[in-house]
Amino acid sequence: MTALVLKANETEEYYFDEGCYILELSNTANDPEVSIARARVKPGVTTKLHRLKGVVERYVIISGSGLFDVPGEPTQNLASGDVVIIPPMSPQSITNNGPEDLIFLAICSPRFTVDIYENMA
Repeated sequence: MTALVLKANETEEYYFDEGCYILELSNTANDPEVSIARARVKPGVTTKLHRLKGVVERYVIISGSGLFDVPGEPTQNLASGDVVIIPPMSPQSITNNGPEDLIFLAICSPRFTVDIYENMA
């Protein structure tokens, strides 16, 4: 692997059926160990309960506020700078409880592919 700079292209942001907007920042087979996406959840929206098979997911909260929910665990308040670490197969959802978009990085290892996503709603 050689050094590489990837440029974000805002026009590539797409709506994911989970209930949020995704902009893939780095997700290729050339770098299978990790993927990085920017997620955006609109005010008042809760993403669908879901889990990832065989993948650790990390959320790095960039802006906004939210609630992180894992069934059977206390709901956690989220704010800018918080990091959430989600083990494989852990059911989870996130709610934007603020007046502005909740924006966070979703960092997956190994990288995210659609076949590892499991909707639990």
